[in-house]
Amino acid sequence: MEIEQIYGNLPVLETERLRLRRVSMQDANEMYVYASDDEVTKHVTWETHRSVNDSKRFIQFILAQYAKHDIAPWGIELKESGRMVGTVDFVWWKPGHQSAEIGYVLARDCWGQGLMTEAATALLKLGFGQMELVRIQARCITENIGSQRVMEKIGMSYEGTLRKGIKIKGQHWDLKLFSILKEDYESAN
Repeated sequence: MEIEQIYGNLPVLETERLRLRRVSMQDANEMYVYASDDEVTKHVTWETHRSVNDSKRFIQFILAQYAKHDIAPWGIELKESGRMVGTVDFVWWKPGHQSAEIGYVLARDCWGQGLMTEAATALLKLGFGQMELVRIQARCITENIGSQRVMEKIGMSYEGTLRKGIKIKGQHWDLKLFSILKEDYESAN
């Protein structure tokens, strides 16, 4: 399977409480709410949004990725309210190796409710079911316990720590690496 087959027409993914769908410019204000929260952006690779224009610029980048049929995030929308509360995506996908990495961010008022576990599980289902993946991994800064819990809850196994594996915002951080293989996913579901 090629990247364009998924990203040429990004599928809407539904879970019990969430709708994962294309991000649009109408999401700028809701994105700004979580992307401007220093606690939310503490462990992500991008800078905290300081204005709605920062969110609009990021959405313009996402829309350009969609237009190129290239990897771009799904917006995480709460079905109950229609509010966009974060994004989830394949940070990279190597079809020839049948492997990919997921990444995500979620509004702080939604933490601890199992929402990101639900969203990430939807990506595992897509990855192993339609994208022909045999391995999906995720990484988090060692201090990001919430992200680590999501990885564990979706069935990923800890593989090791990459010492000073990433430089974010001027500082080197150790990264924990987790993964799940297709056979592990299938035996658990």
